[in-house]
Amino acid sequence: MDATTLTTKVRTILEQTPTADIHTHVFSEVFGDLLLWGIDEQLTYHYLVAELFRVRPDLDYGEFWAMPKAQQAELVWDEVFIRNSPVSEAARGVVTTLHKLGIDPSDKKLDRVRDYFANFKTGEYIGKVFEVANVKWVIMTNDPFDKQEHPIWNTSGPQDGRFRAALRLDGLLNNFPGCAAAMGEQGFSVNTTVDAKTVATVRDFLRSWIEKMKPVYMAVSLPPTFSVTDGSPRAQLINECILPVAREHDLPFAMMIGVKKLTNPALQDAGDSVGKADISVVEGLCRDHPDIRFVVTMLSRENQHELCVAARKFKNLLVFGCWWFLNNPSIVREMTAERLEMLGLTMIPQHSDARVLDQLIYKWSHSRDIIAEVLAERYAKLQEVGWPISDDDIRRDVERVVGGGLLVR
Repeated sequence: MDATTLTTKVRTILEQTPTADIHTHVFSEVFGDLLLWGIDEQLTYHYLVAELFRVRPDLDYGEFWAMPKAQQAELVWDEVFIRNSPVSEAARGVVTTLHKLGIDPSDKKLDRVRDYFANFKTGEYIGKVFEVANVKWVIMTNDPFDKQEHPIWNTSGPQDGRFRAALRLDGLLNNFPGCAAAMGEQGFSVNTTVDAKTVATVRDFLRSWIEKMKPVYMAVSLPPTFSVTDGSPRAQLINECILPVAREHDLPFAMMIGVKKLTNPALQDAGDSVGKADISVVEGLCRDHPDIRFVVTMLSRENQHELCVAARKFKNLLVFGCWWFLNNPSIVREMTAERLEMLGLTMIPQHSDARVLDQLIYKWSHSRDIIAEVLAERYAKLQEVGWPISDDDIRRDVERVVGGGLLVR
């Protein structure tokens, strides 16, 4: 099989294989306004907001944030898509999404695009996106301190098997004193220091939310400077609460490492940045807790090689996704090739990190293209030295890396 035919075959199988998206910020319909969808939400995504201020440096931050969302979307459309060609990955993603939905993007009239979305009810549109993206289920990001989520978890839950939970612990681990009062409101009274009472109560708090959410994993986004040996409240809570409860419930602990929060506060959600982290922290956790599964992605490109090396040393470390600033085709290709070369099929090459439902479409379309190219290159090298690759081999391998089985037992 020649290289072109092989690449086409791998791409076709990837497109036909329903994908499990192991990290998103989308929600099922019962969560109401927490579920974002439609063209205005796509255009006001923080990646594009940051890009807007690049092409309009004269624009005042406060002036933009004071605008209604529809006006913000119109400004982004005019400046990023009409006055400039939408060549960035985030902008191209919007065009890809429109194309995949059957909307002719060459019209370039925002009102016509809005009319398309106005014809859908939420539940119907969820089905449309899952079908077009060929995603079988997603994992949400669920915050036990978000009062908008509480009524759902205290009653029905997501009510949709395509949406699974992740217990997100950023507030608990990155701002523990600030969360103490919120825990008290939920009936879990703690001190603002991590003493014996606090440890016992936080463990009960986690158990309570695990019972409600039945999460696939517990998760946290961490700064590049984080440590589990510095005696900080975060370190104490990880060591004395998170890890024991993870062990008790056989739940993976997912760590997304390397974000520097609000480097430019005026940009709000678009103002975060990136820093290189210390891989020895991950190595130490994997070594000292071999019975706990750690699911890790790192934000700095400079961390990727050593993360692969760490995963070769520790069978309880699962590497996943090209997160945030790394989700650009040139870097995704590099990272996917490196991981296949070093880890074979024992990693999850991508997740969408979608904050807007529609983004499932472009993020998986773009990612499948790259995964297909890189995987086909590995197969071609095997064929050159006499190792045959069948369609069944490809289907088995693709299902392994995008089907969710590496994470969900």
